[in-house]
Amino acid sequence: MRRIFNLLTPPAPKEQIGLPNRRKKSKIKIKTAAEIEIMRQSSRIVATVLKEISELLKPGMTTLEVDTYAEQRIREMGATPSFKGYYGFTGSICISINDEVVHGIPRADKRIHQGDIVKVDTGAFFKGYHGDSCITVGVGKKIKPAALRLMQAAEEALYKGIDQVKAGNSLLDIAGAVEDHVQSYGYHVVEDFTGHGVGAELHEEPSVFNFRTRDLPNVVLEAGMVLAIEPIVNAKTKETITLDDKWTVITPDKSLSAQFEHTVLVTETGYEILTDRNLV
Repeated sequence: MRRIFNLLTPPAPKEQIGLPNRRKKSKIKIKTAAEIEIMRQSSRIVATVLKEISELLKPGMTTLEVDTYAEQRIREMGATPSFKGYYGFTGSICISINDEVVHGIPRADKRIHQGDIVKVDTGAFFKGYHGDSCITVGVGKKIKPAALRLMQAAEEALYKGIDQVKAGNSLLDIAGAVEDHVQSYGYHVVEDFTGHGVGAELHEEPSVFNFRTRDLPNVVLEAGMVLAIEPIVNAKTKETITLDDKWTVITPDKSLSAQFEHTVLVTETGYEILTDRNLV
């Protein structure tokens, strides 16, 4: 079976493959109305922080400065950063630049440059429940057309997947819609990492994949499920390499990667995007 990891979990060491709740026969959790209302609040905090970050990113900033801002804003809104300390991760955000695919560690010595595409993934834990979302932002006014096209494809793929969300549809409906759209651009879905359920735990069942597979169960969606849908799209290859820090994942050929994510509630007739930045 292919090694598949939920975001945010480190690809190594071997004993950390998967998540604690993947080693147990845990059931998919259906949220109550009260739980959903709290998750709307935690997700709104995440959406607010990411919207603000998308507007403040500029050349010359360090990735640690962005992380410090995110943590401050999450705490000001009464939440705590979901990522900080998770499996030992040191940041409140994952911030991954250009050929970095996921799990970039915020650093004081790493600067953002004109034309970079920057993935910012973050979560907030509020009153016992998490929200989780990711954006990719082009920095400055000189973004190369190839980078803009990749970002467009990744964001469109996210919404193609979300459009398949409703009670009675399945994870394969989501995966197929994402995969087909990415392939229509000539790009590649990263298969080593998946989305996941969200709730009282940052990562819950099920694994939400972005490609057709028999390696993962094809779950039928039910109203009250909350999913983090997060396609990761590479320009030239689906393959990835993990650096010696055991977190940062890059493309092996230095080609670009883009990612978008929303926390999404399954309803009887469709979906509600809990981390919708247009609502904050």
